[in-house]
Amino acid sequence: MRILVLCTHNSARSQMAEGWLRYWAEQLKLPAEIWSAGTEKTFVKPDAIAVMGEVGIDLSAHTSKTLYDLPDPWNFDLVLTVCDSAAENCPAYPAQTQKLHVSFPDPSGKGLAEWRRVRDALGRMSQGLIQSLTQGQVPSEQDLAEAAGLTQAR
Repeated sequence: MRILVLCTHNSARSQMAEGWLRYWAEQLKLPAEIWSAGTEKTFVKPDAIAVMGEVGIDLSAHTSKTLYDLPDPWNFDLVLTVCDSAAENCPAYPAQTQKLHVSFPDPSGKGLAEWRRVRDALGRMSQGLIQSLTQGQVPSEQDLAEAAGLTQAR
C-alpha cells in the first residue's frame, strides 16, 4: 500500500503524520510505503522534529518535499490531506485512489504545548487509519477526526 500525506509546506503536520503512520504501520505490521509532501516546499520545522523526538520518532533526516519530488507521484492507494489549503489544491488522482481529508490546526508560532497537542491528535488519527487499513477498510473522514479528538463523538 502506498500512502501520501499532503499539507501546504510539508514542514509540520504532514511530516508528523508521516512519522506516526510509519510508526503505526510497523507496529501493526501493515506493509506500506508512506510519504509526505507539500503543495510548496520549505523546511521541516524544528518544533516538529523536537516534539516527535519526545515520543521516540526521529524526523531529523526528513526534508520538505513537493509532490513532484516523489518517485511515482501519481501512484498512491490513499492520499490524506491534513490542512484545508492542501485539500483545496490537491491535484486530481486516478479514481481508484482513496482520498481523505482531516484538517489539523497549524501549531506554528503557538508554543510547544500546541505542537504537542497537534502531535498527539495526529498520532491518534494515524493509529486509527492504520488499524482500519490492516482490516481491509478505509475509515471515514469523520471516524478519523473523532479518533484525533477533533470532533464530538456521534
